[in-house]
Amino acid sequence: MRKKTSTGLILGFLSASLIITPCYAATTQSKISAEQGKQKENEKQLNDAQGRIKSLESKKNDLEGYLTELNNQLSELGENLQDIQSQSDAKQEELAELETQLGEAQKKEEEQYSKMKLRIQYMYENSNSSYMTLFLEAKDLSEFLSQAENMSQMTKYDRKMLEEYKKTTEEIKEKEESIKKEQEKLNKLHQESLDKQDEISTVMKSTRAQMEEYETQISNEQNTTKTLLNKINAQSDKINSLIKQEKDEEAAQSQNSSSQSQKPSNTTPENTTKPDNKTEPEESKPQEPELEEDSDNNSQNSQENQENDNQNSSGEKYLGKFKITAYCNGSCCGGHSSGLTASGTTPVQGRTVAMGGVPFGTKLRINGTVYTVEDRGVPYGHVDVYFEKHEDAHAFGKMYADVYQVN
Repeated sequence: MRKKTSTGLILGFLSASLIITPCYAATTQSKISAEQGKQKENEKQLNDAQGRIKSLESKKNDLEGYLTELNNQLSELGENLQDIQSQSDAKQEELAELETQLGEAQKKEEEQYSKMKLRIQYMYENSNSSYMTLFLEAKDLSEFLSQAENMSQMTKYDRKMLEEYKKTTEEIKEKEESIKKEQEKLNKLHQESLDKQDEISTVMKSTRAQMEEYETQISNEQNTTKTLLNKINAQSDKINSLIKQEKDEEAAQSQNSSSQSQKPSNTTPENTTKPDNKTEPEESKPQEPELEEDSDNNSQNSQENQENDNQNSSGEKYLGKFKITAYCNGSCCGGHSSGLTASGTTPVQGRTVAMGGVPFGTKLRINGTVYTVEDRGVPYGHVDVYFEKHEDAHAFGKMYADVYQVN
């Protein structure tokens, strides 16, 4: 009877441990899946927000280029206005000078005309007496003819000078009229340039307003991405914690199975004989509630004391069977451009590994080698071993190995 009772207790304990542990694992796995689903949705929202930021920044950059072009046009218009103003000032000075020349030419023309008119009038009124006087006063016929020729030449000269002054006056007037037309064209160009400046200034104002709107939208999207990144990082920490819990449960189950298989039997050997003259007292059968209570206590203690149960004789904690890969510090493996790890140290082959879910500086023993967690990039349960050369990291490939935390 005692033998059957002991055997029943052991079988009950084993059944409870085998049932409870998978139950815990299933619950943990469902939590991991739920958090991964939430994280995936947040990552999708993050990608969408980053895509919108990229689009907004592209539009903003286009507007900045357009604004630069408008500034260049505005500068060119400013230079043109200065040139037009300089030409206008020169034409104005030229007009003032022509007006002075025209006034002088008209004055000379009037004077010449008056002189010629007086001479003609005098000669007309005194033509007979003049010629008689010249004839009488002349010493000879030759002198008379010479003086008469002089009077004729003087008359021709007066007419010639009068014609030249008239021509000069007309040329000055024509030139003055041409300069006035040029001045009108310059004034028109000046006004057109001013209108163009006003138009460009209006466009620049609206462009700046649009850029400010894009900047506001970009700032809002950046705040959104910041919030999503914080959520994703928090979810990564939670997922790493859940994966760690799952690995600890698996390690605890493995340790319990190993210890149960090595535990000596407490049953009475079958060849043990009892005296025939003594009646063995009947032992009371264990109550079912007590068995259930023992099972609950055992599972609770298993959860609370997993870290102690997983420690070996050397004080190392068994973490479980992890995936092991390798990486280098190049961009092909996602290394830091600074050449440093996420913890700020310089990676060293044979020492540095990357894994999330544990503090920096955690020591891990893998296949007899003790490494230090100095980098991130992979979740808990996945160890990335650092190599200096990409070829060595690529040749390392992927494996699964038992991982121990060195205390």
